[in-house]
Amino acid sequence: QVQLVESGGGLVQTGGSLRLSCAASSRTFSTYTMGWFRQAPGKEREFVAAINYRGSNIYYGDSVKGRFTISRDNAKNTVYLQMNSLKPEDTAIYYCAARPYTLVTPTSPGAYNSWGQGTQVTVSS
Repeated sequence: QVQLVESGGGLVQTGGSLRLSCAASSRTFSTYTMGWFRQAPGKEREFVAAINYRGSNIYYGDSVKGRFTISRDNAKNTVYLQMNSLKPEDTAIYYCAARPYTLVTPTSPGAYNSWGQGTQVTVSS
């Protein structure tokens, strides 16, 4: 497993932007598939975005397509989530997740075996 630390959450107004970062403590970060998930109170964990080891395969949840962008910098062992045009319904704890290399980039939380502690994102109306 790899240790993951998220940062960049906070309070923002509707229409604003935030950039989340997830730093990984692994020498083999460049081989990991990375994902972002979120969980709002009383709701199940929801897929947000995923990126394969070299950034050539990227997937987004339907609710964030066109607004969020996932990227990674393997030299810095970091994955990012740029969130634009934020809405109140984006309010949640955002989690970074990792799994060792896989041919398919998974979107299910159960496919990931390393998780960060989460960072709170709150969008005010």
